[in-house]
Amino acid sequence: MRIALPVALTLAAMTGGARPHAADPAGFTRTTIDIGVHVRDVEASARFYTDVIDFTEVEGFTVAADFATTAGLTDGQPLAVRVFVLGEGESATKVKLMAVPGVRVAASDNAYVHSQLGFRYLTIFVDDIGAAMRRLQAAGVEPVGGPTLIGEDPAGSYLTVIRDPDGNLIELIGPMR
Repeated sequence: MRIALPVALTLAAMTGGARPHAADPAGFTRTTIDIGVHVRDVEASARFYTDVIDFTEVEGFTVAADFATTAGLTDGQPLAVRVFVLGEGESATKVKLMAVPGVRVAASDNAYVHSQLGFRYLTIFVDDIGAAMRRLQAAGVEPVGGPTLIGEDPAGSYLTVIRDPDGNLIELIGPMR
């Protein structure tokens, strides 16, 4: 599946559509955001995001326990972060996967977008939802729903919803070619 646009969890989505003024020198330096995802099994999630969604893994990084604690990220745990990108260059969208072995975690309630507060899903725009469906089928991934036509024009976009290995919702949107 060829990804045409970055993850749509963008500045506009995060700010209710508000944008910094063009003349504002203190504005944002990128219009995409990075998102960190704590996962149960980092290897399974890495395979999903590369093999099923077609992200590319790039160099990751570690965060020492003392820094992670001081920054308010963990309660004394170090982080080993694997980084996956859509696109190229500094403005490419990044998903950062991490698992902290040996800690108790509560699973999110991802039954529906309204089941729990917080970030609920990623939207990824694809250039061919049919090709995306074939890729999902080949990987053994069952869609939660779709493809469903958005609007009334059959030449328009279709929505398919899937789940990653931890149950997080992912929307795939694109035309049926």
